[in-house]
Amino acid sequence: MKRIKRILVCLGVVFTAGVLINATQEEPQKPVEQQQLEKKLINDYNVYAIPMPNNLNFAGELVPIENPDIRERMDRELLVNTYWQSNGLLLFKRANKYFPLIEPILEKYGIPDDFKYLAVIESGLTQAVSPANAKGFWQLLSATGKELGLEVNSNVDERYHIEKSTEAACKYILAAKERFGNWTLAAAAYNAGNYGIDKQLQRQNVANYYDILLGEETGRYVFRIVALKEILSNPAKYGFNFSEKDLYDKIPTFTVKVDTAVTNFTQFAEKFEINYKILKLHNPWLRETHLNNASRKEYLIKIPEKGVYKTIVGQ
Repeated sequence: MKRIKRILVCLGVVFTAGVLINATQEEPQKPVEQQQLEKKLINDYNVYAIPMPNNLNFAGELVPIENPDIRERMDRELLVNTYWQSNGLLLFKRANKYFPLIEPILEKYGIPDDFKYLAVIESGLTQAVSPANAKGFWQLLSATGKELGLEVNSNVDERYHIEKSTEAACKYILAAKERFGNWTLAAAAYNAGNYGIDKQLQRQNVANYYDILLGEETGRYVFRIVALKEILSNPAKYGFNFSEKDLYDKIPTFTVKVDTAVTNFTQFAEKFEINYKILKLHNPWLRETHLNNASRKEYLIKIPEKGVYKTIVGQ
């Protein structure tokens, strides 16, 4: 019996040694360079408090960070948006593509350049749809869009048209500025509505955004705009590293005038050697595969320059 036990023990040792040898063979030692890199990444990763920048402002109107509550609210937005790194990098990439479309329209209407960051917090520079069914870069409701001159129906929804929706937003912002007398309240009114801001100013007997007690969303609204302005204007300062080639570029296009009905946009797209998907990427305001256009209105449809997309059209 003792001899059998000794044999079993020996077999166990041999088996264990074999397992260890196989494990070593299956998981070879990492190269020294890789070990050093992993160690460096672990050692270098830190989370820091963010020093409060001086002279924070929106459209030249100072944020009163000398007030403790204002300082804490500003600090929150700087922290949240600095350490949401993936979203931050996407915003840098998209801004390079879309800011050049928005900036000249703001300038045309005499609206401060800082309002482009309002579009950033509204939609992340995407054709977003909110739970309240606000749509597009500027998150306009259907009724508001129509009031501001946009066409909104089953065929066409110009809330998805970047340039036209920016013009509509400019009209709203200018009216709010005229009503409240400063750009900060005009920005807040874009979120809460002119009536909502006016009501709270009167109820609380104050005249400044930073003095109003507001709900969570509108209370954070301008702080978020200022935080994104600060971060997107100073990428290295907030730890964002990228090169020019990492950013998204504006795709060159030309326009085609259409003043008749279009029965099939798939066939329309194929005439320009693109597919329906590509057509919609550049014209998201076209909501159907056809266009009724009984009024013979003139539309400008963007078509990407030949060769930009490598697509196979047709069978």
